[in-house]
Formats: sequence, C-alpha cells, structure tokens
Amino acid sequence: MNKARLPIHLVQFDLDGTLIDSLPQLWQAINIMRSQLGFSEVSAQTVQLWIGNGADILVQRALADAQQTPPKASLIKEGRVLFADAYQSVAHQEIRLFPGVIETLNALKAAGLTLALVTNKPFRFVPDILAATQLVPFFSHALGGDSLAQKKPDPAPLLHTCQALNILPSHSIMVGDSENDVLAAKAAGMQVAGLTYGYNYGKSIATSQPDWVLDDIRGLIELVKNPHPLNKN
Repeated sequence: MNKARLPIHLVQFDLDGTLIDSLPQLWQAINIMRSQLGFSEVSAQTVQLWIGNGADILVQRALADAQQTPPKASLIKEGRVLFADAYQSVAHQEIRLFPGVIETLNALKAAGLTLALVTNKPFRFVPDILAATQLVPFFSHALGGDSLAQKKPDPAPLLHTCQALNILPSHSIMVGDSENDVLAAKAAGMQVAGLTYGYNYGKSIATSQPDWVLDDIRGLIELVKNPHPLNKN
C-alpha cells in the first residue's frame, strides 16, 4: 500500500514557525546577546534566516555574522549562555499563533486524532509557551531539543513519540516548516507536510520534497481525513 494512502492517527507538530511566530522573541534575544558581547544589532529579517536548526546553531550563525569569521568555541559558549538568559526574559512576551492554528488543532482533536509536539527548542521553555498560548490541552506528548540525545533532523524524536503513544510511524504525519522536519520524517518512515510560511533559512520548503506543501495549516484538516496521493503538491 502506498504510504500516502495509510490512515493518519498521530500528528506531530513542530513549534517555532509552525504553530507560533517566535521571530520577535528570538530577534530580541539575539540582539541582547550581540550587544552584551559588543556587537551591533541586526534586523528581524536577518535573524529569520538563521532560525531552524535549534538555538546552538542560531547563536553560532549570529556570532559568525558579527565577526565575519567562524567564532571560537569559547565565544560560542559565552554567547549561548547569554542568549539563553536573554531568551528566558522575553520568550513569553506577546507570543503570536499563526492564523488557523487553534481551528486546526480543535478540528483534529474532534476527529479523534492524537497530537504531539516535537521541537528543537530546549524543553525548559516549552511548558510556559504552551501555557501562554493555551495549547497545553491539545498535546498528548511533547519533546524538546534536549529531551533526547538526538534532535531533528535525526528521526529519533519522532520515533520516540510514536513509541510513547503506541502508534506506528506509518500512521503518523509530521508537520513543520523547515528542512529538518522533512528530513526527520522521511528518515522515520512517516508522512510529512511542509508549511510555506515559517523559517527555512530563506529556502522554499518545497525543495525538501515533503509529501504535501501547505500555505495554510488549515489544509491539514482535510488532508488527514483523506491522505490521498492526489492531494500531494
């Protein structure tokens, strides 16, 4: 049977760039870190191009841009600590959900699907963000980027979630906005929908060849009811 025809029982979501627009908070935290290290501030548009591989890589990119050379390990370590402290201070300020998120999650839950969250964001930030956005009741399981030894694009977090919820990967779909989400899903043997509006280092999510490309997260509502190959972008 074609995997795209298999019924979907579990929907795993990325967080940043998929459910929430976290760019304002990440932009603030990066500029706080850069200022504390004596570097100039950068625009939100610049920071957006650095998002997608987790906080460690975000900090490395911000420091490499500041110096125009690969940063030393000692500077990366210092910057990572400063960034974490800065992000902690702004992470819950005016968090915005992308359009259609609540409508989509409500519809999927009402249809009897199990929902999970798999993000590369350090887990210590996740509970408060979910509480601030009133997303807690939707998810049966949540993993952060440091919950396991591996993070996306490694398939381990997705497979761990399937195992924890006793649902086969072939009956799961990953929903995200970056190449990491697509690579992780493909390696895990599950279906994947790529959203066009998030953070993917300035590249089109279509270049990663997810099973479906969606401009609006509400497209998931019909997709999971009828995951037919003809719906593929």
